[in-house]
Amino acid sequence: MTKAQKPEKNARTKVSFEFFPPKTPEMEETLWKSIRRLEPLQPEFVSVTYGAGGSTRERTHATVKRIHDETTLEPVAHLTCVGASKAEVDDVIRGYWDAGIRRIVALRGDMPELGAPYKPHPEGYQSTPELIEGIRKIADFDVIVSAYPEKHPESESLEADIELLKRKIDAGATRAVTQFVFDTDKHIRFFERAREEGIDVPIVPGIMPTTNFKGTKRMAGRCGASIPKWLDDYYIGLDDDLATRKLIGAYVAAEQVNRLRSYGFDRFHFYTLNQADLTFAICHLLGLRPQTVPAEPETV
Repeated sequence: MTKAQKPEKNARTKVSFEFFPPKTPEMEETLWKSIRRLEPLQPEFVSVTYGAGGSTRERTHATVKRIHDETTLEPVAHLTCVGASKAEVDDVIRGYWDAGIRRIVALRGDMPELGAPYKPHPEGYQSTPELIEGIRKIADFDVIVSAYPEKHPESESLEADIELLKRKIDAGATRAVTQFVFDTDKHIRFFERAREEGIDVPIVPGIMPTTNFKGTKRMAGRCGASIPKWLDDYYIGLDDDLATRKLIGAYVAAEQVNRLRSYGFDRFHFYTLNQADLTFAICHLLGLRPQTVPAEPETV
């Protein structure tokens, strides 16, 4: 099997982190402890998710803006077109540009009702490619999109998913980040098939370090990610043993990343779930070390 992408010799592995906007003061404290813990690793960017049906619009914007204003990190805003008119979405896009945000993760989004079939807003963007075109018309954003190595749950086939990814790239997206996948071979096969279809932008594997395995299984079921039997077996009997679950979570993610690196991948996107410890440990194993973060200037 020919390596599909080869990093430069001695190239530094690049990482990015995903967070979600907090609902409570306690969750906000946890989020910001995690941000400060991971900030010295100097990720390429950090992204902030957007709830189903656009339900976290204000909280997403507030979190993105605070990261932009108070840290050295480059924040990336998730944006969906579900449940909103073009005018409403365009206002959000302009608001991000005016706030200094230069990257957006463009997504179709899910309906507010869990499992409900997607229905585009009658006055809204009808698809992700159309949303990307709208973003690019408003301002010169760097647009990131999603990719699904095991296909999106609503897609008829993996071939249809790859065709949609190609349309998103043709519309102006410059990078794709994959849904988390625990079977590394599926990452590699998806990448090769995408390249065969002429998709030449970076395709960044999404990595899910996990300690709450039951929660991860529920999430995997919703997004169409399979759980290999070997992974299920690792967590048998550990419901009340958080320490061992953490060790296993770090081991599984580190093994996956190292295998992907041996194939040629040099970028990884971590779904942190607002928890820093496992992601920090895995980045350490990758050779990333904390760098000094410039102190904020004192105000007179």
